[in-house]
Amino acid sequence: MNQPVPPSLRGLAYSGYHARRTPDSDTTLTHVGPGTPMGELMRRYWQPVARSADLGERPLRLSILGEDLVLFRDGSGRLGLLHRHCTHRGAGLELGRIAERGIRCCLHGWWFDVDGTVLDAPAEPRDSPLPRTTTQGAYPVHEVAGLVFAYLGPPEHQPVFPNLDAFNLPGTELVSYSLHYPCNWLQVHENLMDPLHAVFLHTRMGTTQITDAWGEMPATEYGELGDRMYYLTSRRFGDKVWVRFNEVGVPNFGQVAGFWQDGADELLFQRIAATRWTVPHDEGSCTIFGVRHFSEDVEGPKGLGDRKRVGRDSLDVYGQSHGGRSLEQMQDDPGDWEAIVSMGSVALHSAEHRGASDVGVVRLRRQLRRFADELQAGATPTPLRVATPDGIVPTWTSNTVLHVPPRADCPDDELLRRVGRAVRDAVIAADELAGDARVNAINAGLRAAAQALCSPDSNAIFSTTS
Repeated sequence: MNQPVPPSLRGLAYSGYHARRTPDSDTTLTHVGPGTPMGELMRRYWQPVARSADLGERPLRLSILGEDLVLFRDGSGRLGLLHRHCTHRGAGLELGRIAERGIRCCLHGWWFDVDGTVLDAPAEPRDSPLPRTTTQGAYPVHEVAGLVFAYLGPPEHQPVFPNLDAFNLPGTELVSYSLHYPCNWLQVHENLMDPLHAVFLHTRMGTTQITDAWGEMPATEYGELGDRMYYLTSRRFGDKVWVRFNEVGVPNFGQVAGFWQDGADELLFQRIAATRWTVPHDEGSCTIFGVRHFSEDVEGPKGLGDRKRVGRDSLDVYGQSHGGRSLEQMQDDPGDWEAIVSMGSVALHSAEHRGASDVGVVRLRRQLRRFADELQAGATPTPLRVATPDGIVPTWTSNTVLHVPPRADCPDDELLRRVGRAVRDAVIAADELAGDARVNAINAGLRAAAQALCSPDSNAIFSTTS
């Protein structure tokens, strides 16, 4: 016998007509072309635009932040990033001839240095003023860790390139990679602030794509400090607690800690598995440019990492690129790539029904909007860049596993959050130290935190607020 529909639910059944998704994207955050709020914000930061391995004997055609560009390495080894269309008549410099110094346009031989200076216009008279009064648009570049970075903003506001500790970890091999996504940059980037998707997408809804430990529902907290946001996920495994401390930086930077943790063994300040930037080409496509970190500390004996699988449109973690999988394979065991792309070319925020699991995403969007609005109002972005005495910028991303048994006087969900906060505080407290001194201070702080959390007096030591 059919049960009557409760009055509170009438109008919801078979309501597809009224629930249709209409094009209403958040243009402030999703549009990235010249003059747009987010596009201008991104132009104030160094952005990776290619892998060094992608450069060859021919110019590389690029579209970055809605601009048509060409990247090349000239005969003397210098990198040049120029506007793609020749300033003379607009021919594409991807057809140009790389010279010992700079590049020549194929149409009339105009010769440009890597900074855009016109070195010669051979089809013009010797006394032509054009070479002295014309320039080709060009941007400064910086090469590190197998990636080519560019600054596309106002020259007078060019920041110092941040020398991240992620580029300088001892005993670590850095392997660059790029992952293309045919959708808007924001839905790719904000996935970094959605730790709960790992419980379901990577574990419970299909095969175990990383380790079984990811399927444990964590106690989760989010925070913001300067230009960086972070989350803390704390999971219990017997008498041990695994805390994952990941960070995301304005506007499109992010790091993730080691992938292969299972929470079984005590672990202090284990560092980074991947450092990445989500770089828009236009509103409907983007590329993650990143470096994978391989070290005995991060991979360890349980590590399943594979350097040979890291490169162009390839990463050694399941589902991060198309990977040549068929639609049927994607349906049977979807990964990040297909789930994110399935949101559409530009995800429609107005059609979402956000809940408690979306706190990180919502806070990230608010932070980006605030930074973009402040820039539009005339402020200069002031990122948190605490440089240690050796000039290296510290980051926090890490895994920690501490021996903290359950306590009868504290609900375990709250105890897990306290463990996460203690890990966060120990890591951030050492920001102004460098090298081994920083690592030693963090490890000492983590040991002290574990001891205090097991003490009856820990309620007086650790705050219950994030």
